[in-house]
Amino acid sequence: MHLRTPAIVLSIRAHGEHGAVVRALTPEHGLQAGYVRGGHGRRLRPVLQPGNRVLGEWRARTEDALPGLTVELLDSRAPLYAEPLAAAALDWTTALTAAVLPEGQSYPRLHAALDAVIDAIEAAPGARGWAVALVRYELLLLAELGFGLDLTTCVATGASDDLAFVSPKSSGAVSRAAATGYEARLMRLPPFLTAGGTGAWDDILAGLAITGHFLERDLLHGRAADALAARERLVDRIKRAVA
Repeated sequence: MHLRTPAIVLSIRAHGEHGAVVRALTPEHGLQAGYVRGGHGRRLRPVLQPGNRVLGEWRARTEDALPGLTVELLDSRAPLYAEPLAAAALDWTTALTAAVLPEGQSYPRLHAALDAVIDAIEAAPGARGWAVALVRYELLLLAELGFGLDLTTCVATGASDDLAFVSPKSSGAVSRAAATGYEARLMRLPPFLTAGGTGAWDDILAGLAITGHFLERDLLHGRAADALAARERLVDRIKRAVA
């Protein structure tokens, strides 16, 4: 096995005294894990940060063996870790991606979308500049793994107009008329998820509530507690920032 490709660093776990097992997302080969000699040492620590773009080279003698991995830094996101909101967003998006993607399966749309979210965080560390992109990335992740939401038609009537809610059970949109009397059991659907564009803070928080519900139910469901904790920190910081 020999693979040389750009990648986004997702997670780093210490292995042995100085090494580290690194998981990274590649454009064409999906999630790849590898052992980095000295990866837990001072020289490579700034390179192996979640969100960094690297040029990785994986080598293994057999398909079953954990490949050795060497990395070259292409784009550092280290300065973003000085910004609490940006750091929380990087922690969450990378931890989520590492937790739910199977290894070795190609997800080029996810790689491109994650790359775009990280670029948006870098361009505008304040949450208003990237929170909508984050919600859309979470929706794409659900869809790519087989748990997509249908936000195009009402799950009750089949109508495509005046969609205002999402059913937490069916993962489908619900029109305002069909929701009458059941609003308390449904989640509000922010307009930016159907009409595009940006959203006000209450819309962004509504979008995060929708994706958070389905991510926990369908992908994380009781595991990946660290990833869920990272999301709780992110949402809490966004709420404090807009309070």
